[in-house]
Amino acid sequence: MEDNTLVAVYDNSEDAWDAARELINSGFSRSDVRLSSESDTAGTGTTTTTQTGESGIAHFFRSLFGMEEDKEVRDVYLESVRRGSYVLAVTAHSDEQFKQASEIMNRHRPVEDIDERSTYWRSQGWTGYDETAPMMTTDEIARDRSSFAQARPSASTGTTTEEQKIPVIEEELKVGKREVVRGGVRVFQRIIETPVQEDVQLREEQVKVERRPVDQPATEADLAAFQEGSIELRETAEEPVVSKGARVVEEVVVGKEARERTETIADTVRRTDVEVENLGANAAAKTGMTADDTDFRTHWQTSYASQGGRYEDYAPAYSYGSTLATNDQYKGHQWNDIEPQVRADWESRNSGSAWEKAKEAVRYGWEKMTR
Repeated sequence: MEDNTLVAVYDNSEDAWDAARELINSGFSRSDVRLSSESDTAGTGTTTTTQTGESGIAHFFRSLFGMEEDKEVRDVYLESVRRGSYVLAVTAHSDEQFKQASEIMNRHRPVEDIDERSTYWRSQGWTGYDETAPMMTTDEIARDRSSFAQARPSASTGTTTEEQKIPVIEEELKVGKREVVRGGVRVFQRIIETPVQEDVQLREEQVKVERRPVDQPATEADLAAFQEGSIELRETAEEPVVSKGARVVEEVVVGKEARERTETIADTVRRTDVEVENLGANAAAKTGMTADDTDFRTHWQTSYASQGGRYEDYAPAYSYGSTLATNDQYKGHQWNDIEPQVRADWESRNSGSAWEKAKEAVRYGWEKMTR
C-alpha cells in the first residue's frame, strides 16, 4: 500500500490534541502526525513564515495538498482554521495503520462533514480563502457556528425539528460493608511478689562429757583398753536450705472468634416518573377521550351538582383520571389497588384540593378510559 494521509477537522483544541497524543502513543511517528498551530494562523500578529516567504499555516496545507491541483480543498481547510477549528493530519504507511488512525481520529469528535460547512460558507458569500483575512475572534466564531447549526436542518431536510429531553432518574440502593473497631482486650504480664513462710524441723547434736566416780576392780576388757588412744565425737546440726522452683499453674488464652450475621437494610430509593398528558383536540385520537367533555359534565350533574359549585372546579380531576389510563404504572390494575398511590400523587400535585372531593371524578375519568 502507498502512503496515505488522513485529515480531520476539530472544533475543540482539546479534542485535536487528545487525538494527536493517542496517535503518537499508539506507535505513529511524531513526524507523521501534524496538527495546525494557532500561532500559524492569520491575524495573530505573529504569523510564522517559511524560507519561501509563505505563512506557516499555508505551508502546512501546501505540504498536505500540493500546489494548485487541490487548491479548492486546501482553501476549505485553511478557512476552517481561520474560523477557529484545528486540522489534524496523519500519514499511514499500511492498511492496518490507515484503519487504526481512522478509528482513533473518529473517537475524538471530529467535524462530520467539512464539505457541508463549506457549502454553507459559500451560501453566505464566501468565495475562497483570503490570506489577508484576520483570524475570527471568539465571539465571531461562536456566532458563525451557531448560525451554521441553525441553518443545517433546513439545508439538509427542508424542515426544522425541536425536541426536549426529560431524563428519567432512578436511584439504586447499594449496600456494602466496612470494618470498624468496637473494643477488645489488652493482656499485661507482670511479676507479683507475695510473702510466704514455712515451718521446718531442724536437728542439732551436742557432745556431752560427763565424769562419774567408779571404784571397782578392772576387768580384762578394761585391761585390754588400758593403752594410749583417742576417741572423737563430732557435733552435727541441720540448717534450712531454701530453693525456688517455678510451676505453670494457669494459662490465659487470648484469641478472636469470628461470626457472620445477616442484617437487612431497609431504605427507600426515588425515581422520577414522567407522565404525558395530551392537550387539545388531538388528544382524542391518542387517549380515547372525546374532544368534548359531555360525559364528564353528565357525571358531574349526577354526582356533584346538588352539592353546589361549578363543573370547572372538577374538570381537572376528570382530566387527571383520564390520563392515568396512559400511564404504564397503573395499567392492568383495579381501582382499589391503585387508589392509595393515585391519591398521594394527586395531593402532591394539587395542594389544597381535598381528595375526598375529587375522588369520584378521578375514578370516573380512570374507568371511562379503561373500559
